[in-house]
Amino acid sequence: MGTTLVCVWLYSFLFDNDLGLLQRTKLAFFRYVRYVPFLGTMIQKEIDKTLKTITDTLFNVDEPYITSLPDKGLSEPEIMKLIKEKYETLEGANWASGKVSGTVYNGSEELTKLTTQVYGEFAWANPLHPDVFPGVRKMEAEVVSMCCKMFNGGPESCGTMTAGGTESILMACRAYRQMAYARGIKRPEILAPFSVHSAFDKAADYFKMKIVHAPQDDITMKCDVKAMAKMINKNTCMLVGSAPQFPHGTVDPIDEMSKLAVKYNLPLHVDSCLGGFLVPFMEKAGFYVPPFDFRLEGVTSISADSHKYGYSPKGSSVVLYRNRKYRCKQYFINPDWQGGIYASPTIAGSRAGALIAATWAVMVHFGEQGYIEATRKVIETARHIEAGIADVPGIHIVGKPEVSVIAIGSLDFNIFSLAEELRSRGWNLNSLQFPACVHLCVTLVHTKEGIADMFLEDLKICAETLLKAPKSKAEGQAAIYGLAQTIPDRSIVQEVATAFIDACYKTWY
Repeated sequence: MGTTLVCVWLYSFLFDNDLGLLQRTKLAFFRYVRYVPFLGTMIQKEIDKTLKTITDTLFNVDEPYITSLPDKGLSEPEIMKLIKEKYETLEGANWASGKVSGTVYNGSEELTKLTTQVYGEFAWANPLHPDVFPGVRKMEAEVVSMCCKMFNGGPESCGTMTAGGTESILMACRAYRQMAYARGIKRPEILAPFSVHSAFDKAADYFKMKIVHAPQDDITMKCDVKAMAKMINKNTCMLVGSAPQFPHGTVDPIDEMSKLAVKYNLPLHVDSCLGGFLVPFMEKAGFYVPPFDFRLEGVTSISADSHKYGYSPKGSSVVLYRNRKYRCKQYFINPDWQGGIYASPTIAGSRAGALIAATWAVMVHFGEQGYIEATRKVIETARHIEAGIADVPGIHIVGKPEVSVIAIGSLDFNIFSLAEELRSRGWNLNSLQFPACVHLCVTLVHTKEGIADMFLEDLKICAETLLKAPKSKAEGQAAIYGLAQTIPDRSIVQEVATAFIDACYKTWY
């Protein structure tokens, strides 16, 4: 009996765990290191120093916080005055200047006026009650249908709106987990490239799945499909590819993944959250894009954010399926609740009907020709910046940018120091890791006259400055990002990230 129990424990320890043996051994080692008095104190001191740098840089607010309800409510003029004087004036990166990567994808006064007007018309609408708000129900169905057509879905294609790309990804993962459970798979596995969005890791964590990362080509940053094929096993419940992926803007070889999905009878999800309202229009705008959508037999679902290049307000995305046999698996239905039969298509119960209405309004306002023209402007600007980077000393393009993201690395100096130099000139880029690089996500804001050339000019000046002292010590956020990816104990990075999120909710500093 004792031998059997030992064998069961040993099997569980070696194999029945989402983390590999080496990874668990490293975690245990670093956990014990923290208990060593001298080392633990030194590590904690560095953590506290890093947190202070983050707090001083990002959360330096002089104005007092409102921490309890006012005794007497404020009037509308008082509220607007308070917003204008105390909140809108808080200094942050100026996205309207065109110096911020991604974040705001349109921001025009015309579109702001349209969306706020439509939002006001449906401010109280909730699609949880389709009988009370039939107009919003109709709008959501129409948004999904328009998106299915964009991605060349057939007559059976379908989907739902969600609150953002993460929820769209979570819904697809839940659907395929449910299908795996039905086939008797107890620990379903997501097989995805290293570059795939972290929302898939979140889905694995939320839904008790395991995520397995396939390697990518070191030059193009595309998924190595041959390596992915070798990693498929009896627990694999879905394959994932990106069109494009977030870090470097490359499109994975979805056509090869599609063949793999068909061969092994596996669902294939294409994450197009970032470029979902660019890649469907690139061909008509005069640019090549590799095949990626429902025209490929193996593609069973696609996620696309309408609140990025669809230019709708934040909190809007879609998850689309080849047919309803996949979509219905994302639903939650409880037929036995005392409050009645409870059924919801996505994670949320109540949802903002106003966001659905605003998304619908923006899509019918732009129309196909409007999106084609917007796509042309964005891609032309991205290609112009990519070409200009070749003339900047000390830096290089990371990966093979194919849509709107351009990642920049350096072999001569700390690339995060470049980001800090650019920050001093008002630019706000995304910092990436493994490998260390930064990227600019080009939006319609960057297509305004002179902004792309201003970026290239500032980029060259900053690069030349760093080349004069390439070994100079990194400071500020450059030092933090540079250190973060070199720390072998990733739990320290998690601790700092946790403290950062906590700091976002603090009302005193």
